[in-house]
Amino acid sequence: MVTGGLILNRRSFVLGAAASAVMVGARWDAAASAEHAYALEIRPGTARLLEDDSLQTGIWGFDGQVPGPVLRARQGQPLTVAVTNALEQPSSVHWHGLRIENSMDGVPGLTQDPIAPGETFTYRFTPPDAGTFWYHPHIRSWEQVARGLYGALVVEEDSAPDIDRDFVLVADDWRLGEDGAFDAESLGNLHDWAHAGRLGNILTVNAKAYERFEVTPGERVRLRLINTANARVMQFAVPGLRPWVVSHDGQPVAPYLVGSSGVELSPGQRTDLLVDVAGTSGDEIPIVELSTGDRLVAGYLVLSRKTPRPPRAFATPAALPASTVELPVAGNTQDVNLTMTGGAMRFLQSAVYKGETLDGRTLALEHSQAWAFNGIAGMSAKPLFTAARGTTVRLKLRNDTGWRHNIHLHGHHFVELSRRASADAGARPVTTDRADALQDTILLQADELSEVAFVADNPGKWMIHCHMLEHQASGMATWFEVA
Repeated sequence: MVTGGLILNRRSFVLGAAASAVMVGARWDAAASAEHAYALEIRPGTARLLEDDSLQTGIWGFDGQVPGPVLRARQGQPLTVAVTNALEQPSSVHWHGLRIENSMDGVPGLTQDPIAPGETFTYRFTPPDAGTFWYHPHIRSWEQVARGLYGALVVEEDSAPDIDRDFVLVADDWRLGEDGAFDAESLGNLHDWAHAGRLGNILTVNAKAYERFEVTPGERVRLRLINTANARVMQFAVPGLRPWVVSHDGQPVAPYLVGSSGVELSPGQRTDLLVDVAGTSGDEIPIVELSTGDRLVAGYLVLSRKTPRPPRAFATPAALPASTVELPVAGNTQDVNLTMTGGAMRFLQSAVYKGETLDGRTLALEHSQAWAFNGIAGMSAKPLFTAARGTTVRLKLRNDTGWRHNIHLHGHHFVELSRRASADAGARPVTTDRADALQDTILLQADELSEVAFVADNPGKWMIHCHMLEHQASGMATWFEVA
C-alpha cells in the first residue's frame, strides 16, 4: 500500500499544498541588472511526494526540484532564462500561455532546435501580459512533464491588486508504485494514449502532501491555480468562503464568485482566485478537490493565532488591469475547421501520417498514432492554415471522438463564441462564466462543437494541439502560420 494517501482507484486522492507567500526563485544572475535573468538546469532529482517522508520518488526537474523554481517577471520588462540540459535526452522549454516572439516558443522542429544533452539555450523575451503562466518541455512532453519537468511563471501587474498574500498552487497527478517509485514502465502505453491519457494514482499540489497555508483572519489572499497534469481534469473549491475568479489562462476577467461545484481546470489551464479569509484564529478551512464526485481535502487555510488584521468590507474585488490582447471583430475574417477523430471505440480507419495514407492498425501498432486532426495524424509539412497578420480567425472545433480533449493554442488567446452538444443541436451562445473570457486552452466534451475566434497578430509558426499530452503524442498536433 502506498502510504500518505489513498489510491485513486478507490476514488480518493492524496493532495498536498505548499504554502509560502514568499516564493523561492531560480538562481539569480546578478550581472543582468536591467532585466529579470535566471539560470535553470534540467536534471534528475528526488521528491517526497507522499506523507511518509521515508519514501522518495525519482523525478526530473528544473534545478532537480519539482515543481521547478517559481520565476517572477514584470509585465513589459525583459526576461532572460538560460536553460542547461543535464538529461540524457534532448529537451526544450515552452512558456505556456505567453504571447512572445515565435523563436522563443520552445517547440523543437518548429521554432528551435532541441536542447541537446550538455547544451544550453538562452530564452529572451518580454512578457506582454501580466498573469499566471507556466513552463514545461515541448519534446517528449508525455514523459518529461510526467516526470516533473514544469514550473510556474508569475508576471506581476504594474499595479498590484489589494491583497495580503500570494500563493502558487501547482497541481499534478503521479503514477507511483507501492514503494513510491515513479512508474516508468507505464510510459508510452498505447492503451492510455488511445483513451483518456495517462492518469496518475497520486495527486499533489506543489509536490507535497498536507501542508497548510497560514493566513490571518480578515486577509484577502490570491490563489494561483495551475493544472500541470498530463491528462486529468481537476476541480477546486474552498467551501465556507467566497472565492472570486479574477483571471483565467493568464488574462483578467470580470470578477465572479465560484459556485459550490468549484472551478474546473483542464491540463494546462490556470485560474486566479481572490479569497477573503473569515473565521476565528485556529480554524482550519479546507481546500477541496471535487473531480471524482467526492469532496476530498487538498489542504487547509490555517487561520493564524496572531492578531487579526482590521476587518475588511469584503466587497466585490476590483478587476485586474485590462488585457492588452486585441479582441476579434467582424470583418476580415478567415474560417478554419478543426475536426478531431480517432481514439478507443472510434478507431481511425485511416489517416495521413508524414505524407502517407495508412490504415488505422498500421498507424496504431507501428507508429503509436491513435488520433487525427482533419484526417492527418501528427504534425504535417504544411500548416493547417496561413493567416495574414491582423486577420480574425474563426476556428470551428468539432470533437467527433468519444473522449474529452482540451485544445491549446500557442502564441495567441481566443474567445469562445458558441458551443453545442452535437452536430444535430443548434449552436448556442456561450453562457458560462467564461463567456467573452480570453483563453489559450479550451476543454471539449465528447461529441461537442465549439467556435472560437482570435486575432492572428503574432507572426510566426504556432502549434495547435490537445494538451492531454498522450493525445498530442499520438496524433493531435498541427500548426498554423501568421504571415
